[in-house]
Amino acid sequence: MDMIWEYLKAFLVGGLFCAIGQVLIDYTKLTPARILVSYVVAGVILGGIGVYKPLVDFAGAGATVPLTGFGYLLSKGVATAVDQHGLLGAMTGGFTAAAAGITAAILFGLLVALIFKPGDKS
Repeated sequence: MDMIWEYLKAFLVGGLFCAIGQVLIDYTKLTPARILVSYVVAGVILGGIGVYKPLVDFAGAGATVPLTGFGYLLSKGVATAVDQHGLLGAMTGGFTAAAAGITAAILFGLLVALIFKPGDKS
C-alpha cells in the first residue's frame, strides 16, 4: 500500500506541474520555450532558498523529473560545490551535478537521430 501512495504522490505533483504549464500555454502569450526556462529558473530559486527539498521528499520523482527538478539539481550542485571549493564552485557545481543527465540526453538523442533519420517536415 505504501508503494501505491508513493506513486500517487508523484503522479499528483508531476501532474500539477504539467497542468500549470498547460494553463500557461493556453491562457498566456508565453512561448513553450519561455515556460520551460521559467520552470528551470523556478527550480533553481526554490532549491536555493530551501523550499523545493520538502517537495522532493514528499513527491519523489514527481518533483525531480520535471524541469523544476533539473533547476533544483543545479542549485543543489552549486551549493555543494561552493561548500567544497569556495567561489569557484559557483561556476562548476551545476555542471558537475547535472553531468550524468546531460550526457545521457546527448547520447540518447544521438542514438535516436541515427535510428530514425531526422529531417525537415517539408
